[in-house]
Amino acid sequence: MLSRLLFSLINNLHIVEKLAESRPIRRAAQITAYTITKAQIAGRDASERVLRSQTLRQVREEAGRVPGDLGEIGGRLRRVRETFVNEVKEGWKDGSRKIKK
Repeated sequence: MLSRLLFSLINNLHIVEKLAESRPIRRAAQITAYTITKAQIAGRDASERVLRSQTLRQVREEAGRVPGDLGEIGGRLRRVRETFVNEVKEGWKDGSRKIKK
């Protein structure tokens, strides 16, 4: 019986319009839109950082080369690790600066 009552209320155009005009519903819609927009912006920023990443570029270059021996592979991995660590440190500093602002 309760589900039937709710179904009839939801399908009543006048009630839906009144609810849509109410302050709590409008505020919830604003918050939802704001959150979605911020998430999209953050996702775009993160993907741009990954594409600009020196580590990603270096991994692609190293993967395209044929290794001569184990020493060469170790050197490549060390260079990739150093690049990655430097980028993490730079990202950490940037994040700290943004938080301070």
